[in-house]
Amino acid sequence: MPKNSIGKRELLSLFQNISPLIPTEGIKYAGSKLKLLPRILELVDYVKPQTVFDGFAGTTRASQALAGAGYTVTANDLAVWSKVFATCYLLNDKPRGHYRELIDYLNGLAGKHGWFSENYGGHPNEGKAIQPDGRKKPWQYHVTRKLDAIRDAIETLNLDEIEKSVALTSLILALDKVDNTIGHYASYLKGWSPRSYHPLKLAVPQLHPPRFEHRVLNQDIFEAIDQVQVDLAYFDPPYGSNNEKMPPSRVRYAAYYHLWKTVCLHDKPELFGKARRRKDSSDTAVPNPFEEFRRNPDSGKFIAVEAIERLIKDVDAEYVLLSYSSGGRATASELYDILESHGTIVRTAKVNYKKNVMADMKWTNEWIREAQEEHREFLFLIRK
Repeated sequence: MPKNSIGKRELLSLFQNISPLIPTEGIKYAGSKLKLLPRILELVDYVKPQTVFDGFAGTTRASQALAGAGYTVTANDLAVWSKVFATCYLLNDKPRGHYRELIDYLNGLAGKHGWFSENYGGHPNEGKAIQPDGRKKPWQYHVTRKLDAIRDAIETLNLDEIEKSVALTSLILALDKVDNTIGHYASYLKGWSPRSYHPLKLAVPQLHPPRFEHRVLNQDIFEAIDQVQVDLAYFDPPYGSNNEKMPPSRVRYAAYYHLWKTVCLHDKPELFGKARRRKDSSDTAVPNPFEEFRRNPDSGKFIAVEAIERLIKDVDAEYVLLSYSSGGRATASELYDILESHGTIVRTAKVNYKKNVMADMKWTNEWIREAQEEHREFLFLIRK
C-alpha cells in the first residue's frame, strides 16, 4: 500500500531520474501529453495497478505508453480518428512485417485528382498557399492527389478493422508530416511551409504485439465510464479558457482535427468556411461541458468544474489520475474541494514546460501562485 506522504527531496530525485520513454507515435496535437508521459508513468507505477482506463485518449500517446509499460488498457475517445489510432496500436496482434506489402502498395499508387484535392489541395504558387479561390490550403496538390488515390484504394481492399486502422494511421501520420499548418486544421498558413513540398510517404506504424487484451471504446466519456471497472482511471479532459472575455471553445478538438475524421470516414461531408471544415464540427454541433466557460444557473458552479466532479465521482476505479492545465476553468479551491470530497489526495505534482522540471506542490497557495503563470500542467493522484 502506498505511503500517504513523500518528502520533497525524495520526489525531486524520483522525477529527475526518469527512465527512457516507451516509444509512442502521434500527430501534432494541441492536447498532446508527450512531454508529460514520464511523469504519468511514474505516478501510475507508484500504485502498481493492473488495469488502466484512458478516458480522453486523443492521439493515444498515453495509452500506447501504458500498454508498453505492461498495463491492461481501455482507451476511449469520442473522436473517430482516435479510435482508429487505438485500434492500430492496442489491438493489432500481427508483426510489423505483415503490413509491409500493404504500405508498399499504397505508396506505389499514382496520384489522381479527387475530392480531397478539390477541397484541400493547392498549387505551389511561388510559395504562396493562398489560391485563386482566395483560400489557403493545408496541402499541395502533389500530396492531395496521392491522398485521393490511397484513400480510395483502402476502401476497395479486403482489410479487416485492424488492418484498415493500421493503413489509416499510417496515412494520417504521413499527412501530418507534410501539412501547411501550425498544428491544427481550423486555419492554414499563408505561405507554404517547407515540409509541404516533401512527398507523401507512408510507413508501417511502430507496432508492438500486445501483452494483454486491451479494449477500445469510441463513446462520450460519461457513457464510457459506465462500462469500465479498473484499478486506475487517467483523465485528461479538454480545457476551456479561463478568460471571461473569450467565447466558449466547446468544439475545439472537433474543429481542429475535422480533417482526420474525414480521412477516416471518407464520407465527403458537407463543408463550410474558409478552412473547409465539416459541418458537424461547427460551434454549435458538439457541445463539450469540459470546455464550457459558463456557470450552472442552478448550482452557481462552473459547468466544466461540475463535469470533472462527475467524472471522479462516477468512475469505478480505486485510483484516479487527473491532468489539469493552469489555463483551465477550475480554480484552486474548487478543484481541491472536488478531489477531497471524493477521496484522498495521494500525490500532487506540477510540470513547468519552459523549465521541463517537475516538483511537489502544496495546497493551496502554491496552486494559486502557479496557476497564474502560463504553461503549467498539474497532476493529481487520488485514492477514492
